[in-house]
Amino acid sequence: MAVQFSEETHKQFEDVLTRYPTKQAAILPTLWLAQTEFGYLSPAVMEHVADLLDLSPAYVHGVATFYTMFYKEPMGKCHVQVCTNLSCTLRGAEKIVHCLEDRLGVKVGQTTGDKMFSLSEVECLGSCGTAPVIQVNDDYHENQTPESTLGLIDELAKQAESASTPGPGTSNPL
Repeated sequence: MAVQFSEETHKQFEDVLTRYPTKQAAILPTLWLAQTEFGYLSPAVMEHVADLLDLSPAYVHGVATFYTMFYKEPMGKCHVQVCTNLSCTLRGAEKIVHCLEDRLGVKVGQTTGDKMFSLSEVECLGSCGTAPVIQVNDDYHENQTPESTLGLIDELAKQAESASTPGPGTSNPL
């Protein structure tokens, strides 16, 4: 069966279209909806977006691959992005990357075997005054050190573990 938006996401897509003068102009929010729905932009998902927007699959692919916010492969539950731009690098971002690689057992661009963590380097998170900074999913963590970053990773893993064994009043904090 071909990839299709859920009824709810299709309603959101229809709403997005009302805010733009042409279907082509709605490509970024439509890609975002698609990524939210499917977790990443597979070739089939990009083809679905192309069909929805009356665009060529090549055009949609070109836009999706230009922006690093769009994932072209499945990501872990926690996407850890380390800024390695100048300010962050001068304040120790490379050490943070190395300690994360060691702790998670993956290299930049990889996902842990349990699909919990994906590790990425990013060019700039726009938080130079509080460097080094990492972003986990949508949350910024500023003024990081290798020690504080590893503490954060341990906390996220602990939360994920407790979320997988629900008890009374337990919710998924991720």
